Amino acid sequence: MTTAMTSGIAVAAGELVTSLMLRPWGQVSSSIYETGRLVSLAPWLTGHQARIAYLTGAQREDGAWGAPDGYGLVPTLSATEGLLSALSRADHGADRGHLAYPAERGVRVLATWLGRRLTLPDMPAIEHIVPSLVTLINRHVTHLTGHPPLPLPEGMSEDTLRLVRSWIKSGMEIPEKLLHALEVAGEEASGAPGIRPTPIGTIGASPAATAAWLSERSDGDASEAARSHLEAIVRLHGGPVPVGLPITTFERGWVLSWLGRAGVPVDVPPEMAADLRAAIGPLGTSAGSGLPADADTTAVALYALALLGVPCEPDSLWHFRSGVHFSTWPGEQGVSVSVNAHVLDAFGEYVARRPAAAPRYGEAIGDLAAWIRERQRPDGSWTDRWHASPYYATVSCALALDAFGGEPSAAAVRAAVEWVLDTQRPDGSWGRWEGTAEETAYAMQTLLMTRSRWEPRCTEAAGRGQAYLARSAGKEHPPLWHDKDLYTPLAVTRAAVITAQHLAERACRPSPDGASS
Repeated sequence: MTTAMTSGIAVAAGELVTSLMLRPWGQVSSSIYETGRLVSLAPWLTGHQARIAYLTGAQREDGAWGAPDGYGLVPTLSATEGLLSALSRADHGADRGHLAYPAERGVRVLATWLGRRLTLPDMPAIEHIVPSLVTLINRHVTHLTGHPPLPLPEGMSEDTLRLVRSWIKSGMEIPEKLLHALEVAGEEASGAPGIRPTPIGTIGASPAATAAWLSERSDGDASEAARSHLEAIVRLHGGPVPVGLPITTFERGWVLSWLGRAGVPVDVPPEMAADLRAAIGPLGTSAGSGLPADADTTAVALYALALLGVPCEPDSLWHFRSGVHFSTWPGEQGVSVSVNAHVLDAFGEYVARRPAAAPRYGEAIGDLAAWIRERQRPDGSWTDRWHASPYYATVSCALALDAFGGEPSAAAVRAAVEWVLDTQRPDGSWGRWEGTAEETAYAMQTLLMTRSRWEPRCTEAAGRGQAYLARSAGKEHPPLWHDKDLYTPLAVTRAAVITAQHLAERACRPSPDGASS
């Protein structure tokens, strides 16, 4: 690698960190699900026709929307229902023929999917979102000839949805995490008692939830704040909207931890570190305003602060402890290996910088490492509920175990490295469905940041990965992160790629004794 490339990596990292300050709400891809909800819920909002055009333009050749392996159900339901709503309203400026064809194709593919047994991914609120959208679509299809009502997937019913709606209607306080999917409450969401926007105008950091609460109301300061928030998001994204915004703390934590862990040279504004520290309260921190505190964001923020040389006592993480592992939030249904790997990072890095804290966190570090090892798949990889790709879960677990899991974790780390080596594609990339820059970056980090990093097989594979990254520069990152549908945190994925490029450059740099350094 040349000095010019090294300089280019430093410049890219610097520009990325600067962008975090310039766009403090976060940099996130547009969401088919969320945009479909706004077409249905907020035809009065600026950019309505642009949202319809986004949906029709994103439809796949088979009539569906979204990714394979069950990930297409939620976006296809939302886009289809949104277009059917626009048709039923005869929206001004909408071409009925232009909407009817993609909407009917969506209904047909949904009938095919829901007519057989489906394996669905573990996505937030999917058990509420699917029944709510199936019900709405079935109201539309009564007016379409040749389309019987859609069935619900096996194991789903409207029972829990009715409970949620009754809960919201009662005015009782509801969990913050439910606010993120408030739109499932239907008419009960509009002006729901006891629910008010955050100071910046968002409900649950979700445009759909905000629109569902706002409906067409324009009375009062709270409604004005919500409306202004939606207009601001539309301006930022040109019509379509993301599934979650703001994600300030999440984005900064992940970007700074990726760069810092690999030693990428970058100047971090002191106010950014101060903001990150201030975000962590006694019960942790949330990804952004309107979301509940979670162990993942808390752990990554704490780890980033430690890397920046300002370690903060990680005792707020105890709030999320559940036996020997940690939940994303208290009462979580399911578990996440990446969350626990990040907690291991936070505890381990804090103890490394504050050795006197070892008695307080040592037992938890050992328990976490063992818990993560137990969940490794036979092929050496891990999978996770917050990301579609096993390369994300695997890099999270392998790096944490390598750094803080001790010798008992050596075999697990080795197995992860072997899995990465075995799954490289002929073009040098890695990926679940196809080769992607993001997944290639995670694979390269697994090879170049663990104890096997000096092995020729690892450096050679990483070199092929680096060549792929160079060829794919400028291409869009496909959505792989879990929310109500898949999304891309753009700054985070850029940080992962920059980190991999830096590591590859460092691995190939000759040392004074003639070996790689």
